[in-house]
Amino acid sequence: MILILSFSSLLLSVILLQLSSGILGPLDVLSGYEIGFSTTQIGMLGSAHFIGFFAGCWIGPGLVGQIGHSRAFAVFAASGTVGILLHMVIINPYAWCFMRILAGLCVAGCFTVMEGWIQAKTQNHNRGRSLRAYRTADMVGGIAAQSLIALLPHGNYIAYNIIAIICCSSLLPLALTRIPAPKTLPNLKFYPFLAYRTSVMATAGVITAGITSAGFRMAGPIFGAQIELSDLQLGLFLGSFLVGGALAQYPIGWLADKFDRRRLLIVLSFFAIGACVFILTLSNLNATFLMLGTVIFGFFTYPIYSVSAAHANDFIDPDKVVELNASLLFCFGIGAIFSPYFISILIELFGTLSMFAFIALIHFVLVIFGIIREKIGQTPDRKTKYIFTPRTSWKIGGLLRKTRNQDRNNLDANQSHE
Repeated sequence: MILILSFSSLLLSVILLQLSSGILGPLDVLSGYEIGFSTTQIGMLGSAHFIGFFAGCWIGPGLVGQIGHSRAFAVFAASGTVGILLHMVIINPYAWCFMRILAGLCVAGCFTVMEGWIQAKTQNHNRGRSLRAYRTADMVGGIAAQSLIALLPHGNYIAYNIIAIICCSSLLPLALTRIPAPKTLPNLKFYPFLAYRTSVMATAGVITAGITSAGFRMAGPIFGAQIELSDLQLGLFLGSFLVGGALAQYPIGWLADKFDRRRLLIVLSFFAIGACVFILTLSNLNATFLMLGTVIFGFFTYPIYSVSAAHANDFIDPDKVVELNASLLFCFGIGAIFSPYFISILIELFGTLSMFAFIALIHFVLVIFGIIREKIGQTPDRKTKYIFTPRTSWKIGGLLRKTRNQDRNNLDANQSHE
């Protein structure tokens, strides 16, 4: 409890940032349809968000090193607030893409600052609890954001003003914290193909996770709007995915530590296909089946990134964990940038259900690829402990490295004692 209170300002900033960013995507979809944007134009907005997110991951650490954590956070939060407020000033899909780039830049940059702060201020005895508290705040903010869609009027400047206020408010807890800002660290050395050289299977897994997660988060509102879900139902539909992901973390983590992680990725994708088929065949009956199918879908797809990252970390030297996780996030970003726009094209050409058909096809490819890699790929000498890995910024790799080093030292100590 003392630990949570000491980091309460940072965790509150995480929740507020997730609230503002999580509601912007669904609101843009509903507002875009009301204004008259096409489905593909709305899909571009989701892809633009991840372009900004990738840019924020790239420039965030350097900016923090130049001007410090507090001022860097203010810069990124201000860019996100400006992007949100401009929506009702310039009504144009391509202008909105630029605004969504600013919003994505804000999310990645702010999380870079907060994760660097948490990484610098945690010690061996509380690092695991710090990471759990951070993950909980991240998940709570994401789930709560989806419920706001039922309360905000779409196509209206009031809604965007409220989101901008929430985004700007994320500055207040961080500005008022008594925790001193950490010293700036050397900038990250980025090796984009390190993940591929380390584990081809893990690389395929995180790309699949990017296509699935970004596709659902950014094109899911298009799906919900076209099947005429109410605002409340749309919020429940989007939130169900995150609820399923939250429920999966502990059981999937236990399985990832007990069994071959390549085989687990195959099983997860196999059941993800089943969840897509369930939604495609039964979602038209009533909203209850749709929500249930989405929880199952989230349960089997959301952990794929973390399982893939854990599998890749089994093959890497602990000193390279930060660079590896940066490369994994780069691969995730490739899938995330491509997915929303491509899915919006499919929906416009073949209808609403093509979104889940496409996602099922992607997971079928991962199943086949996983079976091949299981036969020809190397098996790690020993496994690192599974850790749920947020897809927030490259700085998370520093906290993960310290956590994994601590777990490895504890394991070596226990083996020596035995």
